[in-house]
Amino acid sequence: MSYIARFGKDNGACDTGNSAEGSGSSKGPDEVSNDFDHEIAQLTKHKSRPHQLLRGDMPGKLRLPVSTMKMLVGRESNHSGRGRFSSADCCHVLSRYLPLNGPWGVDQSRSPAYVSQFSNDGLFFVAGFQGGHIRIYNVEKGWKVQKDILTQSLRWTITDTSLSPDQRYLVYASMTPVVNIVNVESSKTESLANVTEIHGGLDFSIDDDEDEFGIFSVKFSTDGRELVAASSDASIYVYYLQENKVSLRIPAHQSDVNTVCFADESGHLIYSGSDDNLCKVWDRRCLMTKGKAAGVLMGHLEGVTFIDSRGDGRYLISNGKDQTTKLWDIRKMSSTAIYSPRRTYRDWDYRWMEYPSHATTLKHPNDQSLATYRGHAVLRTLIRCYFSPAYSTGQKYIYTGSSDHSVYIYDLVTGAQVARLDHHEGPVRDCSWHPLYPILVSSSWDGTVARWEFPGDDQVPTLMRPKLRPRRVFY
Repeated sequence: MSYIARFGKDNGACDTGNSAEGSGSSKGPDEVSNDFDHEIAQLTKHKSRPHQLLRGDMPGKLRLPVSTMKMLVGRESNHSGRGRFSSADCCHVLSRYLPLNGPWGVDQSRSPAYVSQFSNDGLFFVAGFQGGHIRIYNVEKGWKVQKDILTQSLRWTITDTSLSPDQRYLVYASMTPVVNIVNVESSKTESLANVTEIHGGLDFSIDDDEDEFGIFSVKFSTDGRELVAASSDASIYVYYLQENKVSLRIPAHQSDVNTVCFADESGHLIYSGSDDNLCKVWDRRCLMTKGKAAGVLMGHLEGVTFIDSRGDGRYLISNGKDQTTKLWDIRKMSSTAIYSPRRTYRDWDYRWMEYPSHATTLKHPNDQSLATYRGHAVLRTLIRCYFSPAYSTGQKYIYTGSSDHSVYIYDLVTGAQVARLDHHEGPVRDCSWHPLYPILVSSSWDGTVARWEFPGDDQVPTLMRPKLRPRRVFY
């Protein structure tokens, strides 16, 4: 049975260009809106399109998708003159085989699953549950639990986790100023906080008399020497691990900072997103002299729940409580917020109320985003979104969890909804695509962590469903 028959084809809407109106149309894979930023379209094509000699493009002919068989024949005949596939050739083949089969159950819990992420090399997978459990699975050993961590100093839930680049340490955050760090390289499978193993506390508070705050997001730098954190006191913190102290605090926004990340491997640029509806770019090289953001990105009409960097120090995507994902180019940012609209619905709370249907047509008068993707729902919790892997897809897709219990995959350039993975019984707060293989894992408030693959193993897809107790609404 085809994937379209199994999952349906429900095209999302994509507004492209810098105009407030947008195009609102979905185009074919080789048709790019004239208003859409030409550079990001070309960069994506260069990363995920086969060599022209393997394509066999002919002027005046209808351009059709290149079959894998045709590419293999072209490689054997050495049409490109290289005798092998380039990375773009490989991405063109691999990106056509999406992780849509399944789901298979990875784990289940009586408490909601909040965070999930593959390690950089894909050997390990981390899942964090509201009840205070974090599990690290060995992907190559049949998803066996490598480390079972019972947390300490937990308030409400685990808000975020981050695995160090060398995979030796894991940090986890909660609604407190203390981020805990665990040595996951130790031989013990069970890690009970300060009983079987020490969970070191990294205190992000600077003054003893300051109001207590919580941390929504925490990330390791590429070199593993620093942590960057987003907090409920409207600030960004940078923690220098070697000196065991906060090296930088930035009063960044006018409301909760829900998400933060490094822009690229250099660690100089930081992206942040807040409930003040703004995404901001921070350049650490000039903070001491200017003391303010390098730029502001306007376009969301409600708070920003998550940001993911493309890794090139230029492009990023963000999820917003206005029920959209937006694509940004930091070269289009403003020096200050020209216009920050008041909340249209002051009594509206995304944690337990539906978004007003007529509000989906509203536009920010100074929208600086390159494209806006609609179809998923950003409600109940801080839903996360990501670029698809560079190695296997050339980052030609973006994907996001959704409060309607699904995972959505969009074409980056056309905005078309490529797939919707629908099986959970609760909001999908987080999801992660394997960096090398067509495997995607979704974690949901129904307590399940589920695996989607192409083509999948010989097992019949199963997803275990625990009986959950009634729960309160949390971030």
